[in-house]
Amino acid sequence: MKSIFDTVSFDCSRHVTKSYSTSFSAAVKMLAPKIRQDIYNIYGFVRFADEIVDTFHDYNKEELFANFEKDLEDALKNKISLNPILNSFQHTVHRYAIPQWMIDSFMKSMKLDLHKTTYKSFDEYNEYIYGSADVVGLMCLKVFVDGDDKKFEELEHAAMRLGSAFQKVNFLRDLKTDFEDLNRTYFPNTDLSRLDEQSKNEIIREIEADFEAGYKGIVKLPLEAKFGVYTAYIYYKKLLSKLKKTPSLEIKNTRIRVPDYQKFGLLARCYINYHLNIL
Repeated sequence: MKSIFDTVSFDCSRHVTKSYSTSFSAAVKMLAPKIRQDIYNIYGFVRFADEIVDTFHDYNKEELFANFEKDLEDALKNKISLNPILNSFQHTVHRYAIPQWMIDSFMKSMKLDLHKTTYKSFDEYNEYIYGSADVVGLMCLKVFVDGDDKKFEELEHAAMRLGSAFQKVNFLRDLKTDFEDLNRTYFPNTDLSRLDEQSKNEIIREIEADFEAGYKGIVKLPLEAKFGVYTAYIYYKKLLSKLKKTPSLEIKNTRIRVPDYQKFGLLARCYINYHLNIL
C-alpha cells in the first residue's frame, strides 16, 4: 500500500533529522504535530543534498549530485520516488505548493559547493546565502502559514533574514572544517588564515542584525510554529554568544558547540518565555 510506503518515507526523514542535528530536532519537536513531519521532510531533503557536496569525497560527487537532481525532478513530476527522502519531500512540496524556484535556488547553491571555494564579492556571497539558507526558511514558512498568502508576504523578509542568521552562525562555527578540510571560505574580504578580532566582530555584527530582523517575524508566526522557531532562534543566539566570547584564534582551531546541559536549560527558558507570552 502507498500509505505504508509514505509512512516509511516519513520515518526516514525524521530519523535523518534526529541523526544529523539533535538541536534542530529538538526545535522541531516544539512545533505543532500537524506541521512537524513536513519540516522533517524539508530537512531530510536539504541534508542529503548537502551531504553529497560536503562529505562524499571518495565518490564521484558530481555524478551523485546529478543523479540526485534527476531523481528530484522525477519525484516532483510523478509525485512518488523510491528514494524515501525525496518521496517525503515531494509530498510536502505538493501539499503546501512550495514553488519550483525555491527548490531550484537551493539546488543551485548546493551545486556551487562542488567546485567553488571562495566568495570574493558580497553579491556572490549573498546569492549563495539566498539559495542555501533563505529559500529554506521560505519553504518552512510555506508550511507554517498553510496557504495564507498574505501572512507569507508579511513574514517573508523576516524568514529569509533568520535563515541567513542560522547559516552564517554555521559558517563561523564550522570555519575550521570548511577552511582546512574543504578549502572553502564563504565570508568575502576576510582572510580566514589570519582571522582577527576585528574581522570576527564585523561578521558577528552582520549576524546580529539578521537575528534582530528575524525575531520580528517570529513573534508574528502562527501559534503552531512560534514555539519551535523561537527555540531554534534561542539556540543559535546562544551559539553566537559563545562564538562572540571565543578568541578568533580558537575559532580557527576548534569547533565551538553548546553543551547538552545548556541546551536543556535553553529549552526550559524558551518554554517559560513562550507560556508567559514574553517572546
